[in-house]
This record gives sequence, C-alpha cells and structure tokens, in this order.
Amino acid sequence: MGEAELQPNRNLLVIHAELIFYGDAATEELSMQIAKDVEDHWNEPGGMIQLSQNWFFRKNYNVRFNIKGSYNKTLTPETVFENTNPRNNYFRIEEFAIGNISFVDGVNSNTGYFKLENLLNNSSTAAHEFGHTLGLDHPHILDIRGKGTPGIMFPRGTLVDPQFQYYPEVAAGEKGGTLNPFTRKVLQTDIDDLKLGQLDFDNKGFAVVGGFTSIWHEKQVPDSA
Repeated sequence: MGEAELQPNRNLLVIHAELIFYGDAATEELSMQIAKDVEDHWNEPGGMIQLSQNWFFRKNYNVRFNIKGSYNKTLTPETVFENTNPRNNYFRIEEFAIGNISFVDGVNSNTGYFKLENLLNNSSTAAHEFGHTLGLDHPHILDIRGKGTPGIMFPRGTLVDPQFQYYPEVAAGEKGGTLNPFTRKVLQTDIDDLKLGQLDFDNKGFAVVGGFTSIWHEKQVPDSA
C-alpha cells in the first residue's frame, strides 16, 4: 500500500510507502535494506504513464517510488489495527514461516509475514510482495517461454526461458527448471498494470494505492515446537 503524489511541475508521480518491520528476525539494518531493494526494483525500469489533463490533452509523467524502511521493536497490535496512514505497511519477519513462504494479506493490502531467508542477497521477494500490496496479482499465464525477462509478479513455478531458471541446463518444468525469482524484474508492463491513471487524486494531488488490511501477525512456530 502507498500514497501517490502528483508533482505536475516536475512531471512526476511519486509513490510513497513506509515498510515497518517487527518480529524476532527484524533489525533496523535489514529493514532499510529491504526498503532499498524494493525501491531499486520498482525504479529500475524508469516507469512512465500518461495522465489526462482534460478531454484533449494527455501528459507524460515519470513514475518514481520513494520507499522507506524502519524497525519497530515495540510495535503493538493496536498500532496496526488503528493505523489510518496509507503510507504505512506492517510486516513481521521471522526465520520460520509455515509453508516456507513469505506472503502479504491479499491483493491491495498493508500487512504480511516474511520469512527471513526469502529477503536476503538482493532477493526480489519483497518487491514482488509489495506489488501485491499495490493491487497486482499473479499473471494468469505461467508459461512465458520465448517472452524474455519475467516481470516481477510472476510466481515461483513459472515456466521461463532457460537463462531465467534455477538451472539453465534442466528441462522446463523439471526440478530446477522453473523461474528463479532472482531473475524477475519490474518492467514497464508492471507499471502499466498498476493503472495509476485511474486513481482518484484529491485537490492536493494525493491518492491512495492499495488498501488497508491492518492484520497483526503472531509468530509462527513449527508444529513440533
């Protein structure tokens, strides 16, 4: 989730978001690194959109993402439940996650649960999950062989060209023969899919992207614990 800001004099549309992390595996350093990873991924394509100024004129805007990260050791469920700031997103980080996956609480959301391992080494996981919070779902067609670089919203298991697999030498669909999430990138098509031109901007030039889920997550533990 985030807040879009129009800056007409600079031909800019800026998406502001604060990623607030809690949990036993969260740290201030990690929080800032994840935010930088998300910002870098989403700014990489140098996205652009057109917005209508009137019935006859459309203006090009550069799309930029301003993503901040912070660690809140004393975060409480009430803070998450009562938050009304569309820039605030709350994610728990732990070493263990049921199903061994990171997730957010649906398309258009501002909360979720991340597995630490998924976030390290410039992973695209946080950028992918952030796309969900802004309203993007997984594509319906998950065989994109011959289509080149996979966009950020393609999930694990997608069939891709060999260079985008975990192991390029493996046949498509076999173990190691599916999308390596480190190879997906934010593309202009992902920016287009946000449909920023349909946002309802107020008279100050601000609009909400995504929605509030406001779910506090307790720490998950293995069944044997």
